[in-house]
Amino acid sequence: MKKIIALALLSLPTLAAGPEKPLKRPKLVVGIVVDQMRYDYIYRYWSKYPAGGFRRLLGEGFSYESCHYNYVPTYTGPGHASVYTGTTPAVHGIIGNNWFERETGKGTYVTEDKTVQAVGGTDAAGQMSPRHLLSTTITDELRLATNFQAKTIGVSMKDRGSILPAGHSATAAYWYDGTNGGFISSTFYQPALPDWVSKFNAAGHAAGYLAKPWNTLLPIANYTESSPDDVTWEAPFKGETNPVFPHDLPTLAAGAPASVQPALKNSGDTKNPQTPNQNLDLIRSTPFGNSLTTDFALETLRQEQMGQRGITDFLAVSYSSTDYVGHQFGPNSIEAEDTYLRLDRELARLFEALDKQVGKGQTLVFLTADHAAAHAVGFAQAHRLPSGGVGPSIMRDSVQRALTRQYGPGQWVLSYENQQVYLNRQLLRKKNIDLGKAQADVAAALLTLPGVTQALTALDLQRAHWSEGLGMYQENGFYAPRSGDVLTVLAPGWLEAYAYPVVKGTTHGSAGAYDTHVPLLFWGWGVKHGESSAAVHITDIAPTIAQFLHIQEPSGCSGVPLHEVLGR
Repeated sequence: MKKIIALALLSLPTLAAGPEKPLKRPKLVVGIVVDQMRYDYIYRYWSKYPAGGFRRLLGEGFSYESCHYNYVPTYTGPGHASVYTGTTPAVHGIIGNNWFERETGKGTYVTEDKTVQAVGGTDAAGQMSPRHLLSTTITDELRLATNFQAKTIGVSMKDRGSILPAGHSATAAYWYDGTNGGFISSTFYQPALPDWVSKFNAAGHAAGYLAKPWNTLLPIANYTESSPDDVTWEAPFKGETNPVFPHDLPTLAAGAPASVQPALKNSGDTKNPQTPNQNLDLIRSTPFGNSLTTDFALETLRQEQMGQRGITDFLAVSYSSTDYVGHQFGPNSIEAEDTYLRLDRELARLFEALDKQVGKGQTLVFLTADHAAAHAVGFAQAHRLPSGGVGPSIMRDSVQRALTRQYGPGQWVLSYENQQVYLNRQLLRKKNIDLGKAQADVAAALLTLPGVTQALTALDLQRAHWSEGLGMYQENGFYAPRSGDVLTVLAPGWLEAYAYPVVKGTTHGSAGAYDTHVPLLFWGWGVKHGESSAAVHITDIAPTIAQFLHIQEPSGCSGVPLHEVLGR
């Protein structure tokens, strides 16, 4: 026995004398989310992309060709939260961009936080934080793994595109305030903007981009992948007669929006950085919002010395203008195509800067989208494709009338949000009406409406389990304290939009492949060239990054590491 023990001890690894080799990690991680990017945009415009952007990602990186979201609704807030937490709304709690709060009887916004103050902007734009997010993020886990020495910073035109990826323990998160044309933050992160941010804002970049018309990057005749320039299903800018090029941005931006409030808070500068009588919010709906995002992201890299401090940092960048343009003009517009051709140049500019500042092959990059988008209803119908539209107010009022006929007078429906009906549970209790029966009656009423194919009650979702199909999407998107009483499923190609009838532009939110199928590309440090057609989920990104970095996955993570890109 002693001999066996001795042999076993000899087989154990010995500790090498002297200092251990440092753990191999990238100097920097850059997460890129392109708002409303359909998977097919990479290939639809492939012939017009030069070498430095999407072509570089695919030519040198690893592509998952069948990456899907696995819940509904597919919106910006839940999308960013799911990418960075590695789980679905059922766990991280971000069930939409907005939802109805039963506790207050009011609606709330995904990053709204009245306990914090704006830093550098207006209260309306700046009172934001990740307080609604219930799970840690991969950025939080990097902070924890490095004893909070790693810098994690979020950058986006949208607050939710910056705040949710940056996480709870973020070094900083910055988003755009169209009332002053600057990037702002909140006291959740810091009491005042750093000097370099104030100087960037004071330079007037947004006004500079809006000083020129939006013309196509290439001759307009080359945009053969898109519909003609003037079609009825695209929405013109306010002040335009038709949605056609060139878009006269200087004229369109000449009037300030009614929401402009010139007073700035905690900006570190008492001067408004840009002229208040300009509609600087207009830049969101042009490709130049993405250019401004790249400008600020590159300045963040330089000023914060990210990836250059001997420890792994994380920069989360979300490009939002693709979403604004897509909503207004639709996926088949020349405007959308031009926006992606210009975004490709922005990516090339970002990658070139990473090569120079961090070093070639020293940055781990992933690129995906927070959701995709449906074809515009008008476009689909013009080509005899199944499509249609519903309005939330019509859905809400139809259910209210049905319940009034059945139960008598009363405000039975408190809200209709995210294709979900919120019932007045207090009134139901007062009238001694069983909640399960009321939910079933609502589902029956919804199924009589055009475009509705299924209606699932909250009680059914909590009692059953689906591993696939529409039930799985609804279950994964359902968080009981915030979700509604009855969840609606629309027919493929049908859209829900507040501007009803849905005749111009497009939207997203469904479990259709046109909304769930998004690109997933890895590039840079530790990534070998290749591709996979394996079915993967967006929730697999965070645990894969955790494996690359040898850190803990987020606290609510339900995804799995992607072995092909890890080379394991």
